[in-house]
Amino acid sequence: MAIRERLSGNEAVSYAIRQVNPDVMPAFPITPSTEIPQFISQYVANGQIDTIFVPVESEHSAMSASIGSEAAGARTITATSSCGLALMWEMLYVAASCRLPIVLACINRALSGPININNDHSDSMGARDAGWIQIYAENAQEAYDNYIMSFRIGEHKDVLLPVMACQDGFITSHAVDNITLLEDEKVKAFVGEYKPEKCLLNPAEALSVGPYDTVHYYMEHKKQQAVAMHNAKKVILDVAKEYEELTGRKYGFIEKYKMEDAEYAMVIIGSSAGTAKDAVDELRAQGVKAGLIKVRVYRPFPGEEIAAALKNVKAVAIMDKAESFSDIGGPLGADVRASMFGVCNNVKAINFVYGLGGRDVKVDDIKCAFGKLEEVVKTDAIPTGYQYLGVRE
Repeated sequence: MAIRERLSGNEAVSYAIRQVNPDVMPAFPITPSTEIPQFISQYVANGQIDTIFVPVESEHSAMSASIGSEAAGARTITATSSCGLALMWEMLYVAASCRLPIVLACINRALSGPININNDHSDSMGARDAGWIQIYAENAQEAYDNYIMSFRIGEHKDVLLPVMACQDGFITSHAVDNITLLEDEKVKAFVGEYKPEKCLLNPAEALSVGPYDTVHYYMEHKKQQAVAMHNAKKVILDVAKEYEELTGRKYGFIEKYKMEDAEYAMVIIGSSAGTAKDAVDELRAQGVKAGLIKVRVYRPFPGEEIAAALKNVKAVAIMDKAESFSDIGGPLGADVRASMFGVCNNVKAINFVYGLGGRDVKVDDIKCAFGKLEEVVKTDAIPTGYQYLGVRE
């Protein structure tokens, strides 16, 4: 019997961690992810889990310790945000290249500077090419579900990659939402025990982790990582299908909202998708055929699926909650446009940067973006570069 509760996103992820009962959690607190190690340390102190909690002196050390414990054969997790993820940067690449399926709860927050503790996606987007699988949540329910599925995805023998389960800082992490939880025994059965084929504590097989990779081997190892990321696409869908059978909640790479006959579409990530759905509903009531694509899995990037969903629309707004300073748009804009090439040649695209540093995005802001799409179709003039949405000029 499913459990109905009211939890914040951080509470939901912590609840999932308690149910999974991982072996090790090294962590260093940083807003807005601080609550997660705080909750887990309380679970440990209360005897509710036997996870070894390692309080380290920095986020760099948190990832370093995670690499060591996962390499030893222990199921390992951590949590961080913003500058904490940036301080882990060096070790993110090590974790991925060593094929260690660490699960990291990334509570998205703007990077400094100027210093800002509010939400945008600059932290995880900055790490998008580090070799980690990235899954994003719209709300607390998705944060809970994504976190549970992350273990099965990363630990699959055809993948063996670390997973970043992301949710929007404060907007999702601290806002309380209605949520449906699984019973402890069902989560444990779904996730299963972690039984790595190779680990440092296996006395039957000598193993070296992270040695110098010479010119004769490095490129082949990078290709193996790329193959693993490709394999993750099938595994993500297989795990989601099994999770749907358990919970009734369906997940894929993307969520299509009123896209069947859409003429104007929006591609967006995270909690803002909820606001965008309200805007789509209002526009539909006004006779505008608006639709939405919410990107749930950003790495591996679902380019084929997005292009297929967009091929029949007239125009699309691609929404980036991060600035890449490329002078051509944000990271999502670059990936979506690349995916559209040769498939959606008749679709006009505008890349918007919005919500930086926690700037509110409202229904009227989203409707304004759709309005610009209508204007582009009518005038047949696509603005050069990209546009900021909701900024004071």
